[in-house]
Amino acid sequence: MRPADSDKPPYVARVEKIEADHRNNVKVRVRWYYRPEESIGGRRQFHGAKELFLSDHYDVQSAHTIEGKCTVHTFKNYTKLENVGAEDYFCRFEYKAATGGFTPDRVAVYCKCEMPYNPDDLMVQCEGCKDWFHPSCMGMTIEEAKKLDHFLCSDCSSDVDAKRSLNTFSVSPSVEAKVEPKRRKR
Repeated sequence: MRPADSDKPPYVARVEKIEADHRNNVKVRVRWYYRPEESIGGRRQFHGAKELFLSDHYDVQSAHTIEGKCTVHTFKNYTKLENVGAEDYFCRFEYKAATGGFTPDRVAVYCKCEMPYNPDDLMVQCEGCKDWFHPSCMGMTIEEAKKLDHFLCSDCSSDVDAKRSLNTFSVSPSVEAKVEPKRRKR
């Protein structure tokens, strides 16, 4: 929907109802989406560039303020898009405009930095533990990460190195060697 200030990006709203008044003026009842920077907490590192929050803020607007149609995908469907177009957005939170509260109030975190997934950032999956990591958190550039055929995080690669070193020493038959698996802290 057209913003009052032409320097701002268009507002995004879900049309809930369309009706004409007695003078045939068409009005739309909308439920507003908020951009992260419009929320009480502001934009955070894990918010995607195309992320919106479905708010509990309803309004009635003139149909003339509608500029066009866009698609607000679920987070899961957005991450599966082959190409993200100018009209594609995603929503993974509902937002209470008066209190700044979110539903859900918690999301899964990944990597050593323990941040929620941002679909704008490349992540690599460890073949050992199956966790996901930002290349920069693992001491790699994005270009280096894109060239990888296989990736082991530092915990899993140190486990592999420990197993290799155990295999290089022969153990006499009278001594029983017991290898304890390393436990991951979560």
